Amino acid sequence: MTTAARTTNTLTGVPALPPLLLRGALLSPLKRPRPDADFPRTRLVLPGLRVDLARLAAYERVCGFPTGADALPVTYPHVLAFPMAMRLMSGRDFPLPLPGLVHTSIGITRRATMPATAEYELTTYVEGLAPHRRGTEATVVTELRAGTDLVWESHSTYLARHRTAGHPPGESPAAHPEALPARAEWRLAGDIGRRYGAASGDRNPIHLHPLTARLFGFPRAIAHGMWTVARCLAEHGTPDAAVVRADFRAPVLLPGTVTYGAEDGRFELRGDEGRLHLSGEAGPYPARTGAA
Repeated sequence: MTTAARTTNTLTGVPALPPLLLRGALLSPLKRPRPDADFPRTRLVLPGLRVDLARLAAYERVCGFPTGADALPVTYPHVLAFPMAMRLMSGRDFPLPLPGLVHTSIGITRRATMPATAEYELTTYVEGLAPHRRGTEATVVTELRAGTDLVWESHSTYLARHRTAGHPPGESPAAHPEALPARAEWRLAGDIGRRYGAASGDRNPIHLHPLTARLFGFPRAIAHGMWTVARCLAEHGTPDAAVVRADFRAPVLLPGTVTYGAEDGRFELRGDEGRLHLSGEAGPYPARTGAA
């Protein structure tokens, strides 16, 4: 992975998503994804961020989190940083085409509770590219600070599918482990994608309507991956200081029915005939000794 110096771009506000999505779509024919391509070295920083409490409440309702508590859900900083990530990934210097980019995993570390009424600083940057058995994967890092303290960070991977010469060394297709004990069955309405999109700002057409989803090869609209992990964590619960990992295995078609399973800190969503849609785990953030 390269160690080239990064530049910092300090923002004065949250970027508007529609122009970024349009720019990403228009530039996509010019992109030639490959794991050794260059990528943007810009670190986007947004200081003085305060949470819109009405939007937060809408997010909590659609994901199943309790409303009214003065603490951000463990997944919410991803929503706050999503426009910044889109600004990076829609740019001319990002080598992967934005349309069709698949969110494949997220790892989250929450070091402390995050009051909803506090002021924060968000930072987002592209960490690097890596070969994947189905194409090229980019890792995007997000950091949330309260003052100078890093209270939350995430690593998200996004896959651009394209022809490859074969499996990268050491990588093999995802396994399908034995199902976890079923804890609940959820019937998902066809408008979940629209409701989550309104609350999160992520209005990707594959989530909104069957007609727009078919343009990208899906028979029906699909649920947002970040909605599925948020819904599981709302059910599962997380410690105040927590580590979360989730892998998005297969799309969840809307409307539909899924089974939530959990055991010993692990959780998952399965669909018809036991098809695995999401697998993950959540546990306490490890105690540290010595200096941070």
